[in-house]
Amino acid sequence: MRRAPQGVLILKTVPRSLAGLFLAMSPATAALTGASVDSAATLAPADSIRIYVLPKIEVVGSYEGSLAPRTAASQGLVTPKSIAHRPMLRAGDILEGIPGVLISQHSGEGKANQYYLRGFNLDHGTDFATSIAGVPVNMPTHAHGQGYTDLNFIIPELVSGVQYRKGTYSAEDGDFSSAGSARFSYWNTLPNPIASLTAGEGKYFRLLLGLSPRIRSGNLLGGLELIGNDGPWVNPDEYRKVNGIVRYSRGTPEHGFSVTAMGYHGTWNATDQIPQRAVTSGFPRFGAIDPTDGGTSYRYSLSTEFQDLKPGSLTKASAYVIKYDLDLFSNFTYFLSDTLQGDQIEQSDERVVTGFRFSHETGDPKLKQTIGCDIRNDNIAEVGIYHTEARRRLSAIRADHVSELSLSPFLQSDIQLNSRLRTLLGIRADGYRFNVASSYPPYSGGDVAGIVSPKVSVIVGPWGPLNLYANGGFGFHSHDARGARFNAPEQTQARQAKSGSTEPQHFPVPGGPAIALSPLLVRTKGAEIGARFSPRTWSATASIWGLDIDSETVFLGDAGLTAPSRPSRRTGIELTFECRPEEWLRLETAFAYSRARFLDVDPAGNYIPGAVEGVASASVAYQNSSGTFGELRVRYFGPRPLIEDNSVRSDASTILNTEFGYRAHKNWSVALQIFNLLDRKVSDVDYYYRSRLPGEPAEGIADVHSHPQEPRSFRLVLSIGLSSRG
Repeated sequence: MRRAPQGVLILKTVPRSLAGLFLAMSPATAALTGASVDSAATLAPADSIRIYVLPKIEVVGSYEGSLAPRTAASQGLVTPKSIAHRPMLRAGDILEGIPGVLISQHSGEGKANQYYLRGFNLDHGTDFATSIAGVPVNMPTHAHGQGYTDLNFIIPELVSGVQYRKGTYSAEDGDFSSAGSARFSYWNTLPNPIASLTAGEGKYFRLLLGLSPRIRSGNLLGGLELIGNDGPWVNPDEYRKVNGIVRYSRGTPEHGFSVTAMGYHGTWNATDQIPQRAVTSGFPRFGAIDPTDGGTSYRYSLSTEFQDLKPGSLTKASAYVIKYDLDLFSNFTYFLSDTLQGDQIEQSDERVVTGFRFSHETGDPKLKQTIGCDIRNDNIAEVGIYHTEARRRLSAIRADHVSELSLSPFLQSDIQLNSRLRTLLGIRADGYRFNVASSYPPYSGGDVAGIVSPKVSVIVGPWGPLNLYANGGFGFHSHDARGARFNAPEQTQARQAKSGSTEPQHFPVPGGPAIALSPLLVRTKGAEIGARFSPRTWSATASIWGLDIDSETVFLGDAGLTAPSRPSRRTGIELTFECRPEEWLRLETAFAYSRARFLDVDPAGNYIPGAVEGVASASVAYQNSSGTFGELRVRYFGPRPLIEDNSVRSDASTILNTEFGYRAHKNWSVALQIFNLLDRKVSDVDYYYRSRLPGEPAEGIADVHSHPQEPRSFRLVLSIGLSSRG
């Protein structure tokens, strides 16, 4: 424990007149505070109140212990203390605080990251739902891919926590959440103004400013982030980012509201993956086949959150509006389709998103009922794909106006059957309305779809520090609305499916033989058993899980068509361990292994291309009273099948990152970050598909295409006012 100068009041005994106050504590309050509410018999008899004033203490225990009672072994919380000294190459790396999650990049830094979890190559966010300050991040019917999740607008220093779940077991989670979900929260206030300046190799710089003045009866939080980064690439990224937040809050976390405005704008060049044969012949690992790839994007949002906690009830509500735009230029196949002007495409996405979420919980410690509803509308002014050369439009491949509305009520009952047995029963209904106006009339039309998903969880314990969990539930994922009632070229789809790649092989040609497409809402089914053992100074979890998907169908955003795939099954095991043997020392480790297979019989094979298998991470972090701090983190990314018959596989990679520094009186600090400490020459992403370089055969060559992990690099961080609170 660490002591601070302020004091707190400790009640030695409590009069009977206060018993009603404690017994009136709602189950939601108990969940938030971790309090146990049993009976008045636990209170002391009435006599005088003895008040002792002691120094304020900060309890430093397992971060898992800071989460409200959980319903699955795989549920957890990433605290700001865990984030504070984590060496992060990019903003999206904050998600690697979730055990089993890996982040990579296969293009310029302004593009959404690549995500991996539980046997999934999640592409840019499919099947993993993310929200920040109550605002969803995933984009349905996106120009580059379903569920596109760009986290470049997040500011890690302002994150007050990341609550995560895995699997299909929560009625609160809907689309994009079959593998899991993460909810980022922002602080309402800062203890003092903050400023941070970072400089590093590749012309990297970052400036962060933040403050939170008191305004009448509320608090204002303001943050501004500026980033520039060329990276190690032969064709510099020239990534330029402007990112800001203004947040006004009033009241308390139990009774209050907040209004948050966020804005992000980024521009960049991109070095996409390149074929192995080019590197073997002497082409630079960090070179770009098409140096005109890149993009621009912006995202502006305004949101409000409200919470009212009363004895016996908890009401939450939030609303948001988002203005979003992306222009992305990519060339993955080089000269396969157009031998003269090349295969570069522009993917354009411009939309306004509005939404509302409401939930109301009532009951007592033995029975709590939660009812809620999610409403979301995406008005997509343009989602288009164009053939381009050096970012100049040559022709339109497809351009659409899409309206996508969803209405999702949910209900959950939390039943405490006895002191060691608790159940959660939930049900969620998701209804969708799609309308598409396409530049190619046969692709225009509309559709409606709906799906109902029951959930169940059983929690047994505690027996001392041990809890056992069993979870099961139905979920779903949606497909791109442009697949509704529409047809796609059979030849193009067959070629895509054979390659096993989520990147394009050639441009889709409107018309052609029609085939039936999979439904817009595809059923997923998941189950998990797990255990958590949490003594005072350490904790460990173990879980075994499985997930079935009726169809791996995804809309291939790079190609502009919907390619129905095959049913699949994923199974796996996850293990985590965290301990704090000393106040100044924290150890963490996580291991996950997944098996992903198609369920039907096909001569092509039953491996799912890109599906992550083995993942492991470990870290050692320290922060002592002298002011020194540091963290050493290792990440293992196991090999993966790149084609259905498993004849081509990626290599494994192991990366070591570190940060160490000195903090003086919590007023200022200096730190050195080192990424890829051992300078491993490994890939960040690998794909297998067909492409054509100049002079190669017209049919192209099937090859592994890789985006390299950045080489060893250094960054120096100077900060004022930042602390590792949390």
